[in-house]
Amino acid sequence: MQVRDPLPLLVRPTSHLRRLQRHPARHVSEGNFGDTALDGLNVTMLGSFTGNPWTGTHTDPYAAVFIDERGDEDQRQALQLIFGGEAGGWPAEFGAMFGPEILGMEFSPIEASFEEDFARWSVRVPGRAEAEVEALTGPTTAEGSRVEVHNLPGAEVGPGQPPAVWGRAVSDHADSFGFQWDRSGYSSKLIPFEWSGPDAK
Repeated sequence: MQVRDPLPLLVRPTSHLRRLQRHPARHVSEGNFGDTALDGLNVTMLGSFTGNPWTGTHTDPYAAVFIDERGDEDQRQALQLIFGGEAGGWPAEFGAMFGPEILGMEFSPIEASFEEDFARWSVRVPGRAEAEVEALTGPTTAEGSRVEVHNLPGAEVGPGQPPAVWGRAVSDHADSFGFQWDRSGYSSKLIPFEWSGPDAK
């Protein structure tokens, strides 16, 4: 399965800790689960926690999940198995590490877009959440180049993936399942990645 992952990292300090509120989305460019094709489908989430899940010192992890309503019954089930961790692999490892309380899950329209040169990317769940991101750039960045980070110390898509493209959220809104924010300017990263299981063809 090949997936592109835009992940706005949204940080708000609370006391001496950092409260992270995030809006990750997964877009399946090409992929299948057994004989079930998943090309073009999306999964997105709202989440929050305090502390550092990579060291197991975080608290109060919460999440709400949106699954692409365009999927048929088999596709919806496959997306739930993969991204819910029941199919194993990295999603299962990360889910066990993060361990959120799921506040809600629904099948929704999800609009995700990615410019081919990664200059911009966005995700929208109408009436629920949306984020639009521009690739980070500056006066000394070569035209058409992207700010990339290699060997991320904490990659939500797992180890051994391509470099992350860094961006800045032009807009980021959420109002669903108790998550609520309206802001811009926070960092975002996009990680092209590939997962495969033991029965991958």
